[in-house]
Amino acid sequence: MAKNIFLMLLIFSTLICGVNNETISANTISESRPFEEIYPEIGYKTVEGAVKEFENHFKQDLKLPLRLPPLNFTHHFGRFTDADGDTNGHLELEFINDKSPENHYFIFVRPIEHKIPIKDNRIVEQFKLKNGDKAKFISVSESFEALVFERDNWQYILNIPKRISEKVSPEMLVEIANSIDYPSEKKNPLE
Repeated sequence: MAKNIFLMLLIFSTLICGVNNETISANTISESRPFEEIYPEIGYKTVEGAVKEFENHFKQDLKLPLRLPPLNFTHHFGRFTDADGDTNGHLELEFINDKSPENHYFIFVRPIEHKIPIKDNRIVEQFKLKNGDKAKFISVSESFEALVFERDNWQYILNIPKRISEKVSPEMLVEIANSIDYPSEKKNPLE
């Protein structure tokens, strides 16, 4: 009889532990929401949509780099932020990987008249782009580095986490910046 009671308690406790483990797993999964749900809640949309909104606001076309860092990204989002309803807005493009959080890359673009000033003590190295303009590789913070350059009345900031600097060198960011120099679509001369 004692053996049967012990066996019943063992089965009962196994069932309870098994149910609790499944509940814990289900809660963990449901708490980890996908980026495609989270990012729109904080104002992000497709890159194309954000760029179009940015261009419409400033009434000027924007050329973006054709290249990306040599990292795998699972998602890309864009957000146009208009700080004062006039000319102080900026574009944020974010490329991320939900399986490898270290794979993170940002592009920030703002009008030159509202550019972020770069302090000399932040400049790590300077480069010359293939169009002759200068680019500054800077240390943004303890966690981020960026390549900053200007072209076509915009200030571009290509930003990466320092923890991936062995995968994405300053020279790679220069190559990305140089990939903006592609031919524009030609307009029909009859228009």
